Amino acid sequence: MPDPVDPNQPTSPPPPPPGPQPESTAKSQSTGLPSNVAAAIACIPLIGGIIFYILEKRDSFVRFYAMQSIILGGAWLLFYIAASIVGLIFRWIPVVAGVLDFFWGIIVAIVQIVVVVLWIVATVKAFTKVRWEIPYIGPIARRQMEGGAA
Repeated sequence: MPDPVDPNQPTSPPPPPPGPQPESTAKSQSTGLPSNVAAAIACIPLIGGIIFYILEKRDSFVRFYAMQSIILGGAWLLFYIAASIVGLIFRWIPVVAGVLDFFWGIIVAIVQIVVVVLWIVATVKAFTKVRWEIPYIGPIARRQMEGGAA
């Protein structure tokens, strides 16, 4: 067995030069889009989330934003349906129908504005490569991603 520090032993060839550096924007692995662009598109409530959750199998950043989008869009849709039913009921109440309908309309408008603001903030955060959790929705999406990763 040769001595490992024997100066007479031939030396191994030098390592090959490093290859080209990876692109600075990480590509989403299934869609081919940059991760931040795919995550920003996935922020489109419900539809964008469903499409990118199905298409993207490996990129957890994109899948996280897609799951948040699905939950936000689903909650928005359910709220809209419930608000329409409540508004219809309020319109049938004699004497106070106009007042109830007016105030209910204000509440619905405020909720709609909050949802749109959350959507815009999530899209901007995704585009700037920041993993941001929408309040109340983000932790649910994270638990879904940890427990139900495909």
